[in-house]
Amino acid sequence: FIAQLKEVVDAFAQYRARTTWWDEFCQKNNVTKDTLVAYFSLEFGLHESLPIYSGGLGVLAGDHLKGSSDMGVPLIGVGLLYYEGYFSQYLNADGWQQESYNKVDPALLPIAPVLDKEGKRLRVHVDIGGRRVAVQGWKVSVGIISLYLLDTNIDENDESARLITSRLYGGDAHSRIQQEIVLGIGGVRFLDAMGISPDVHHMNEGHSAFISIKQIRRLMGTFSLSFKEALVGTKAGNHFTTHTPVPAGNDVFPRGLIEEYFSSYVAEMGIEMEDLLRLGRMDELNKEDPFSMTVLAIKTSRLSNGVSELHGHVSRGLWDSLWPKLPLNESPIQHVTNGIHTTTWASRDISELFDRFVGPAWREQTASPDTWRAISQIPDEEIWRIRDRSRSLLVSYCRERLRAQLIRRGAGKVELENASSALNPDALTIGFARRFASYKRAALLLSDVERLIEIVNSSERPVQFIFAGKAHPADHIGKEIITRIIHTLRKPELAGRFIFLEDYDMEIARRLVSGVDVWLNNPRRPHEACGTSGMKVAVNGGLNFSVLDGWWCESFDGANGWSIGQGEEYESTEYQDQVESRSIYDTLEREIVPLFFERNGSGYPGEWLRLVKHSIRTITPKMSAVRMVQDYAKDFYAPASTNHTLLSQSDYQLSRKNAETITRFRAHWHEIRILDVSSGNKENLNIGDSLSVSVSVNLGPFQPDEVAVQVLSGALSVTNEIQHGTIHSINSASSAASHSSTFTFSDEISADRAGRYGLSVRVVPIVGDEPTATIPSLVTWWE
Repeated sequence: FIAQLKEVVDAFAQYRARTTWWDEFCQKNNVTKDTLVAYFSLEFGLHESLPIYSGGLGVLAGDHLKGSSDMGVPLIGVGLLYYEGYFSQYLNADGWQQESYNKVDPALLPIAPVLDKEGKRLRVHVDIGGRRVAVQGWKVSVGIISLYLLDTNIDENDESARLITSRLYGGDAHSRIQQEIVLGIGGVRFLDAMGISPDVHHMNEGHSAFISIKQIRRLMGTFSLSFKEALVGTKAGNHFTTHTPVPAGNDVFPRGLIEEYFSSYVAEMGIEMEDLLRLGRMDELNKEDPFSMTVLAIKTSRLSNGVSELHGHVSRGLWDSLWPKLPLNESPIQHVTNGIHTTTWASRDISELFDRFVGPAWREQTASPDTWRAISQIPDEEIWRIRDRSRSLLVSYCRERLRAQLIRRGAGKVELENASSALNPDALTIGFARRFASYKRAALLLSDVERLIEIVNSSERPVQFIFAGKAHPADHIGKEIITRIIHTLRKPELAGRFIFLEDYDMEIARRLVSGVDVWLNNPRRPHEACGTSGMKVAVNGGLNFSVLDGWWCESFDGANGWSIGQGEEYESTEYQDQVESRSIYDTLEREIVPLFFERNGSGYPGEWLRLVKHSIRTITPKMSAVRMVQDYAKDFYAPASTNHTLLSQSDYQLSRKNAETITRFRAHWHEIRILDVSSGNKENLNIGDSLSVSVSVNLGPFQPDEVAVQVLSGALSVTNEIQHGTIHSINSASSAASHSSTFTFSDEISADRAGRYGLSVRVVPIVGDEPTATIPSLVTWWE
């Protein structure tokens, strides 16, 4: 044991001493190496031994920390420690989900208390609804990354305060807002107490958006900034990631709840409650609008992102009313497709196979396509041996879990014996595991049970299904779906061919993604923000069979798995379910099952393994946490750090100036009018031709160097909309008279696309030497 431990310690020492991607990136791009990013999330899924996660959001956050460690990105995590964790699931005799909560002993977790300089427990205090609540912290080491977990289960607090951090996603709106105050306001305060001053704050989902309120309050107190000035300074270094593609999935609170919990903060800042409420409203002037945590996060962040290409598009449409005069393609909501921490999710067997044929460098160069080209050279028998063994291990694991489930339920001898022989290690094994939210349509496979029975009961081509997942305790529809599945799989014709594993967690997930042959995913497009479980299956040599939603619609190439439909969206959900359930059955019967059982002269499914190799080669580098973290670092962290440094210099002097500029623009922007636009009389343009554009504008009290007159030009669609427009700022201006407020802006615009060509003109403000079109109401278009 000591010898093995020494190997681990030595390997970690080498890991810490290596030159990282971040080191090289900073050197090449003149970025400050000691930039610090604070990543806030309500849940983190690192390992089942630390039960502070519920599902994909938390697991993604955990993989983000691991990927940041591998890349050397200077990042810390901030979350909550739930001493009852997320619920444990078990099913009663009727198949109805029951929840139990088991208290967690911090002394048995891989965490350490955060101490002050005197060696005592470091504590901060947070005002929560008029109560002074003490908050303590714990440190988790994730590679070279530190994760700080806060909790209120302290003797100093009363019983209700101690319960704030008892359960993840438990309780009512009061419980939720209290947890989010501890995470956001308490989190920033705790970092302050440790002497940690991040340059960038990354909000993972809207749960952590209250960090902005604390940041604004701190800048107002420390640097004597006004509320508007502090908002500009706060926004400079903030970034927000949204994971929810439907309005109902975003936290919103009624006005009364915000007033109850933030009256003291408003009084401290010397502002009106309306000033705070406007930050969380879609329509700032509508006092009936609820307070949205997502809106708060967007309004107080420099940029935001969705978690897949499609989700970025959906999010821009979902929140477009925040920028009513801005084309969707200019929205400050971008996208970074999620990725997985490959070495966490690759099984030991497949990892050893990669070591032999790809080379050990795959662990450090996961995101490089060159790394995975050697996959095609792996002999079929080697991959098939791994796949056979992984499936057999999964079957053995499932039998043990089934027996444990039945014993807990008080099952008899016959049921226990049947569990011992459930599943077939040689059968095509299909997995489905995720949250049982209704849009994920877990019961879609049951649309035609008789056809399903025919598929699984073939003596020559046996097929089996393994399902797992939890419904939220308050989600009765999700629980009904689980019950329906349980009732169906109890049919004698499905016995031993269709099973449900209770209490889905990261351990079950690792077993499933490494052992299944096919991963089934059938959400209702476009409601799957990204999804990552299929990525984990791919790296282990399984194949994806999914609706073209989330990550799959940008990874599927027709030869690395199968699609359910062609990305259609339907007005009738009932019709959609009929069409796509038939597609599932048809593809299984005609393509997937025959291909799996088609053996070549050596006894291996050669065509199947060709798909497996292509899947690993095309998906693994693209969908890695390494690539994901690099995207965040290059596109968001480094620019946000630079922006924060710029606006915070000289006690936030530029923040003050920019806030003053925006206030002046808001007061007089209505006086700006575009009087006339002339673009010549050319009927036909060739690519490269110049078009003379002249714009007459009444700027009111502003001067030409305070605004940007921009021409949006490009080819027209059949509906006369500019497609993929190019923005050109006109810098040449002349005045009609010495004291006139009317100016003529003129320039030559180059036609860069074929077809019908159109243009539009707008005026936007210049703030901090940069024209910006993303300040609501500060855009004037030519009408």
